[in-house]
Amino acid sequence: MMDRYYAPNTPEARAHNHIEENSNWEEEQASLNETLIALGASYKALARYISGDDIYLMPRSIPELESKLKRYAYDAIHNTISQSRAPLERGGYSRVCFIAEQSIRSVLLTDNNGMDLLNMHRRPSEAMPRVQSRIALK
Repeated sequence: MMDRYYAPNTPEARAHNHIEENSNWEEEQASLNETLIALGASYKALARYISGDDIYLMPRSIPELESKLKRYAYDAIHNTISQSRAPLERGGYSRVCFIAEQSIRSVLLTDNNGMDLLNMHRRPSEAMPRVQSRIALK
């Protein structure tokens, strides 16, 4: 299911795999790789939403979905930073969040991904009609 949104060759999927498969990934540089953390976090955020394991309040609109995915990404960012031994550079946290937000927004704006994700965990009777998600996000 993730391949539809982040194919295995996308930077997000590669970042996620790099972090998951290399226990010493942060030792490759003097400070944390902000892009790697951000892209891995956006991948984890989408995977968490798709799993549906801890969705208690369903998003009712594309902006609410975007907000939920951002919160999931922030959780993943915090978890990754807390497990790291290397520090973030000054202003790094803001940059990491910004990159993750851009990645999430890009997925939501592609084709009908936003509406498809919004309808993913709804009962068929509650599904919203498919409209261009670009309109809903603006």
